[in-house]
Amino acid sequence: MKVVILAGGYGSRLGNHTQTLPKPMIRVGDRPLLWHIMKIYAHYGFNDFVISLGYKADVVKEYFLNFEYYANDITLDLSSRKIMVHRREQSETWKVTLADTGLDTLKGARLKRVEHHLDSEINMLTYGDGVADIDIPALLAFHHRHGKALTITGVHPPSRFGEMLERDNRVMRFEEKPQASCGRINGGYMVFNRSLLAELCSDLGCDLEHGAIERLVSRGEVIYSRNCQTLEVPRQSRGVSCFSKPV
Repeated sequence: MKVVILAGGYGSRLGNHTQTLPKPMIRVGDRPLLWHIMKIYAHYGFNDFVISLGYKADVVKEYFLNFEYYANDITLDLSSRKIMVHRREQSETWKVTLADTGLDTLKGARLKRVEHHLDSEINMLTYGDGVADIDIPALLAFHHRHGKALTITGVHPPSRFGEMLERDNRVMRFEEKPQASCGRINGGYMVFNRSLLAELCSDLGCDLEHGAIERLVSRGEVIYSRNCQTLEVPRQSRGVSCFSKPV
């Protein structure tokens, strides 16, 4: 089983930050956002990743090609041109496939273009800009239990506006952008069967949500985990922080 991460978009809503970096490589603390997403899966033992690249793919490739140097202290012997890596106690045991799926390719085509890297009937899928506190094994068990083509993490998004709470025309308090009480969005952490790939093509304009998932929905092949609490994220970011415990 592999984890596919869609990391090829422009990230234009982050403005100047993505002029030099693709959005998944924006730093959160001292590591790229992409690293944090991978650590979520790796925490549960899922270490085989396929990263679908596009915009500034070379930046992501360069990061992983030099991962040991970025993650550890190094000693350079300039006379002999030897490099010694001082590995820390904990090191990643990931297998990472970096697949350039095109600059202007939509998400459905990006997934289709990495199909030849997927050798299992069931795989996982997420976006390269969403960090979550989520129980991955429980989500996978939920998928197996329901036997549908696609399982998504349904979350309540935060409201775009603050709310004024009142009683008898008296303002009691303000709540700044509370979590929405109704309606859910795709939180980004998904499990899919290979049958989803049959709904896709490699053409640039093949989207995932508008098209493939809509067709699966019409056939009752999409289900979502309901017990998920969202936390507010920056308006600039498309990512969703959530806690999910599938039922």
